[in-house]
Amino acid sequence: MRPQKPAQVLPSLLDGPDWSARMLRGAPALLAYLDREQRFRYANETHRSWLGIDPQWLIGRRLIDVIGRRNHRLAGAALEQAYAGHLASYEGELYNGGERRYARGNFQPDIDADGEVCGVFTALVDITERYTLELQLRESEQRFFGAFQHAAIGMALTRPDGRFLRVNAAVCQMLGYREEELLALDINELTPAEDIAVDALLMAQLLAGQRESYQLEKRNLHKDGHVVHLQLSVSLVRDEYGAPLYCVSQAQDISQRKAFEDALHRERELAEVTLRSIGDAVITTDPQLRITSLNPIAEAMTGWVGGEARGHPIEEIFQLFDVEHGHAVANPLRTAIAHNTIVDLAGRALLRHRHGFDTPVEDSSAPIHDNAGNVIGGVLVFHDVSETRALALKMIHLTQHDALTGLPNRSQLHGHIGQALATAGRRQRRAALLYIDIDRFKQINELCGHAVGDRALCAFAAQLQRCLPGDALLSRHGDDEFVVVLPHLDSVGEAASLCQNLIAQGEQTRVDGVAELALRLSIGVSIYPDDATEPEDLLQHAETALVAAKAQGLHGYRFFTASMNERALARRRIETALRQALPRHELSLCYQPKVDAQTGRIVGAEALLRWYANGQELYTPDQFIPVAEDSGLILPIGAWVLRQACRQAQLWQGIGRPIPVSVNVSPLQFQHTEFYRWLDDVLNETGLDAGLLELELTERMVMSGGDSTTSLLQRIRQRGVRLSLDDFGTGYCSLSYLKHFPIDALKIDRVFVRDIISDPDTATITSAIIAMARSLHKEVVAEGVETPAQGAFLRDAGCSQLQGYLYGAPIPADEFQQRLTESD
Repeated sequence: MRPQKPAQVLPSLLDGPDWSARMLRGAPALLAYLDREQRFRYANETHRSWLGIDPQWLIGRRLIDVIGRRNHRLAGAALEQAYAGHLASYEGELYNGGERRYARGNFQPDIDADGEVCGVFTALVDITERYTLELQLRESEQRFFGAFQHAAIGMALTRPDGRFLRVNAAVCQMLGYREEELLALDINELTPAEDIAVDALLMAQLLAGQRESYQLEKRNLHKDGHVVHLQLSVSLVRDEYGAPLYCVSQAQDISQRKAFEDALHRERELAEVTLRSIGDAVITTDPQLRITSLNPIAEAMTGWVGGEARGHPIEEIFQLFDVEHGHAVANPLRTAIAHNTIVDLAGRALLRHRHGFDTPVEDSSAPIHDNAGNVIGGVLVFHDVSETRALALKMIHLTQHDALTGLPNRSQLHGHIGQALATAGRRQRRAALLYIDIDRFKQINELCGHAVGDRALCAFAAQLQRCLPGDALLSRHGDDEFVVVLPHLDSVGEAASLCQNLIAQGEQTRVDGVAELALRLSIGVSIYPDDATEPEDLLQHAETALVAAKAQGLHGYRFFTASMNERALARRRIETALRQALPRHELSLCYQPKVDAQTGRIVGAEALLRWYANGQELYTPDQFIPVAEDSGLILPIGAWVLRQACRQAQLWQGIGRPIPVSVNVSPLQFQHTEFYRWLDDVLNETGLDAGLLELELTERMVMSGGDSTTSLLQRIRQRGVRLSLDDFGTGYCSLSYLKHFPIDALKIDRVFVRDIISDPDTATITSAIIAMARSLHKEVVAEGVETPAQGAFLRDAGCSQLQGYLYGAPIPADEFQQRLTESD
């Protein structure tokens, strides 16, 4: 029998330095050496503390006798591998008597100089506690992933770079992908391009530690391409060092809810548009009869603006009085809500305007119910039953719609755009404006005549209407210009497709009796909110894009880009130059004659502002006056205009040719608290007879003002200055209201004058306005008279004064004075 190697090796270890012996004895593992026959030749002291066995008792004993057959069988394969000369290990169950433990053992063969295995070094560690923790962890993970996989809501684990690590069945069902398909994608591939920036910002904040989680409503793309709306909650899991590991996302499909919300928004928008458009006045209240809203007609008939009236009791805003005796009438809405029924106003009653005058009205009141039938408010619907009501409604329609095509005109466009942008903003969607121009349309008028041109425009408008989505709004913006408002845009590509279709359909426009029109279109497109968030800016950008489309060649479309924004730059250039216009004496006044309708003699003049430099007109009033109003420069400019006009009128008065001069006053001037003092100072300074000055105010300035406006008008009139209502008929009006304001004259807007010969309705309404104004002892001035036929009609209808290019263009003061001299 060969001598045992341990007799040579182990004594050298144990008899070596104290530290090595102590290390072997105190090591936190069962260390032993087994000879060829698997007998213990060495066992460290840990056997005593762990197993309660004296290490010396083990020496010479066979392993199987010490650990038992069951343990020997469990570790036997690893031992055999070690005795075969290979490093081996075992991890699993071992038993200490009846107690089951878990251990990890390493078995290293001891090979002598001849290459034969003479024994095995063993090291055994008790891993029962670690194993138990790992088992609990695996069970926890299994429970987590079981809940994860079968959760009713969508769940996903994603890497910080957006790639999926794990997805559950609900997410797959929501998005239409199989699990393996989703795991090959990342978040950005499922997100509309326009939404990626928002996702990226929130994720960056999450990774930077600026937030622990985030929630948002977002859009994802289904496998078939349609949009899925999700309510998403995302949190970040970090490792023990704080580094990001993965994100846990919980998603709930809210597409149905969003569809309901969109439908509700559409209903609300329809209701809002209807309320703003109908001819009846509408007031709504809460259950306590406090005002919640007034539509524009109600504002005009009560004198209260909606925002100002909101929260006030109904009796403060809607005051009714008996026609015969003037006694206060109980508010019918209070009865309607108290009895939960519809109540019509019994008999005729008078509605008292905020300024104190009365209007006969008819009224119907009703409670508003929720889905459960509970009363949640009330609604009053009433209308003016005076003889001017029908006339007022016709006037409103004429001023808000194009007489030729019947489409809303540019006066309505700003409101339509504002409503569309509000809808898009609430839905977190895009909207678009299409500015359409018919290329070289003047050639049709020149070649075929204006009658054919008018028919072509009507046919083209009808063709456009047929091509547009149901919620699109079409307006005529100019002679051959149209604007389309798209309040609901899923993608920019949708607008591009519509442009292509409109261009194609334009070519198909047909007019009876005309061989072929082949209308060619140029279209400029601006997108909300990418290009602008305000209606005026969006319209300007679309017009800018139209100019770019024409510049690149007719018959095409262009989307607005920032580099096109020359219009905004032009406005800034105008404002910069305008600030120097007064100091440089570049502004001047021209005077347009007003003539007596019967004799043609000049009886007045309107002062009109012009901007010249070096003999050239720098900008037209339409270009620079809006800039002046937006920038506030209209205050110093308006003061200068008033002073210059009064000086000129005084000069004419001084040479024995006194003539009334009218001056336009901007709302910003008129609403200034110092306006009356400015006016009084100018009259005193120039010495002008106050009766020779006439201030032209807009209908809105007069009709929508409060008590302060009425008081100011009365002070001005008492000073002797005449007052005229400019652009009469372009807003809600009632001629019966005018007797309550100190107005001397009405100026019929050019929109009526333009069509009085060609449109019977316009002619009838204009005649009625003139007749009723004269019955109220108001002078009537018609502006924009350009043809003898228009002049003759207005003269026969009873107009007292006429103004327009037929009687003279605006001219400098010296030329106007020469005309006065010649007419004497």
